[in-house]
Amino acid sequence: MHPMEKKLGYQFRDAALLDRAMTHSSYANERLGGALSSNERLEFLGDSILGQVTADHLYHAHPDLPEGDLTRMRAALVCEGSLAEVAEEWGLGEYLKLGKGEDQNGGRTRPSIRADAVEAVLAAVYLDSGGMDQVRRIIETFILSKEARAGEGHDYKTALQELVQRAPGRTLRYALLGETGPDHLKEFWMEVTLDGKQVGTGRGRSKKEAEQQAAQAALRALTD
Repeated sequence: MHPMEKKLGYQFRDAALLDRAMTHSSYANERLGGALSSNERLEFLGDSILGQVTADHLYHAHPDLPEGDLTRMRAALVCEGSLAEVAEEWGLGEYLKLGKGEDQNGGRTRPSIRADAVEAVLAAVYLDSGGMDQVRRIIETFILSKEARAGEGHDYKTALQELVQRAPGRTLRYALLGETGPDHLKEFWMEVTLDGKQVGTGRGRSKKEAEQQAAQAALRALTD
């Protein structure tokens, strides 16, 4: 049994599906003759499956929440940062098939590559099992179990970035508006702009915390 199967609690009937899910386009282009041999098509399917299962869960679990809150929770659960954490739990980076250049440049630990591979694995399980039962179980175990953190706004910056990227060509920037207090008790005030227009501000004890607060405000403004 492949170590990944032990992590998932699922044994593939068609081992080639798991192998494909681990195959990055850089490896496929170097050795297999093109992107059609990579995990990109599986990633496309897995993204849709993950979105559907997550939306269905949140809809039924929170009948009192408006659409905007559900959208923010879904974005936090399925964002790149969250999926990269899942990949870390699975030890997925160790089993990725990468081209030489990508591997040498740190692709094995790159969050975007790991997150894409998680989605590809979900699609591989779906295709192998012939239905949603197994893939839903895996999503519930490794992704929806983090719902409490999503409700607290886990990784708002990544969620905002992914929301904005749905419309190509838009520019998201963070800027420091000011800081107050002595060095040991500084508070930072940050803004986030979309195409030059302010969409949110936030304060925090660090620039990173203030950026997260600004991103949270921007998500609320853009989804309400």
